[in-house]
Amino acid sequence: MWSSTSSTAAIPSDEEPSESSSSSSFSTSLFNFSSGNPRIEETRGLMHLFPDDTPSTLPVGRKPLVCVVGVPNHMTYADFCQFCGSFIQHMLEMRIVRMDGMEDQYSVLVRFDDQDSTDSFYKHYNGRRFSSLEVEVCRVLFTLDVQYTGSIEHAQPSNATSTELPTCPVCLERLDQDTGGILTTICNHSFHCSCISKWADSSCPVCRYCQQQAEKSICFVCQTTENLWICVICGYVGCGRYKGGHAIIHWKETQHCYSLEVETKRVWDYVGDNYVHRLIQSKTDGKLIELNTQCAHADNGCGSCSCEDNAMNEAILNSKVEAIVNEYNELLATQLENQKLYFESLLQEVKEESERKISKAVQKAISLKQQKIQSKIDRCKKEKKFLDDLNENLVKNEDIWKTKILAIEEREKKTTRLMGDRVADLEMQLGDLMVCLEGGRTVEQLAASDEIKEGIILDKSIESSTTSGSDLVGRDA
Repeated sequence: MWSSTSSTAAIPSDEEPSESSSSSSFSTSLFNFSSGNPRIEETRGLMHLFPDDTPSTLPVGRKPLVCVVGVPNHMTYADFCQFCGSFIQHMLEMRIVRMDGMEDQYSVLVRFDDQDSTDSFYKHYNGRRFSSLEVEVCRVLFTLDVQYTGSIEHAQPSNATSTELPTCPVCLERLDQDTGGILTTICNHSFHCSCISKWADSSCPVCRYCQQQAEKSICFVCQTTENLWICVICGYVGCGRYKGGHAIIHWKETQHCYSLEVETKRVWDYVGDNYVHRLIQSKTDGKLIELNTQCAHADNGCGSCSCEDNAMNEAILNSKVEAIVNEYNELLATQLENQKLYFESLLQEVKEESERKISKAVQKAISLKQQKIQSKIDRCKKEKKFLDDLNENLVKNEDIWKTKILAIEEREKKTTRLMGDRVADLEMQLGDLMVCLEGGRTVEQLAASDEIKEGIILDKSIESSTTSGSDLVGRDA
């Protein structure tokens, strides 16, 4: 699939075009890439990519080969296959590589079955976001050529190469581009796209190598990355005493006396003030070996540490390992028991503190409630006093008005009585006046007659009427 070069001397530069473009010159850029497990084997190479400065115009001389640059590390192989699922049937092969300068991202080289599918893929996915919840966008660049500069073996030889395996490790079927697309992981293991799309993990199904690089440990307090120690009890990461001393401060606060040095993988006991480790991990095969063990036949020139009685040596080693494991188990059990008591004491303190806070809060609530009730009582007392004063004033006003009403009634009675007396006097005067008027009519009648005899009688009548008139005038006065 990919062209290869055994040495770096044949690599074209930016000014020198590659063999595939010898007839015409193209403006391409060189990018260094690598693949493989860095602990076993690492393959390096160069890619000639067309720049994306003119995305509206497709470059002349392009091939059915593109590179998806800057895929986030959290996207697994299955996620990427699902992202480009509409074109998966047109993909002959995909290869995961690392681009220099992109630590948290990886790139995917994709070869299609024809140029039309390649152009459609470029137009559909270039500039498109990987997810609606993310800001990263898909960058698709046309690839002119891919060249391998060689591989470096860091450990024992590996069966993984830059070419496809004859069979898929998942379905055990042959890796044929005609029957389905092939995906090569970053550790140089090849699978069918349909098989790897069912693998939900970001690690390789064969070697379990994860494309996501482990984050560097830092001190939880000062954020330094040098001279770090990790607590084997709770996992706290702190710097050594020659930096900020946060690891030993953690021991003083929590009494976690065992701490592992991140760089050398050795265990330090703060109580005994010495190293207490027995085993370390081999960088070659990852197995546990005893620290500072020397071959008994080293003086005789035994370079591979192989002895005649391998069974006996293995049995002795197994017994030592078992004894060391038992010792570690006992130490960890003791530490866990101490930590259990320590955390139980912390829980008891927290419980007591919570009870104190609850009782304090209850007392505060009760006092507040009592204050509210007392304020209501005081307000009711003030209202009651106001109503009592109002009632007393109303009673006083009632007595005053009753006295006034009695006086008014007495005055009315007196006035009525006086009016009655006056009416009686007026009636008497009216009667006298009527008598006088009758006497006047009688005198007029007598004056008209010629009877002189009755003159005496008239004089008496006049005298009597005059007397009555004088009495009436005296009464009015």
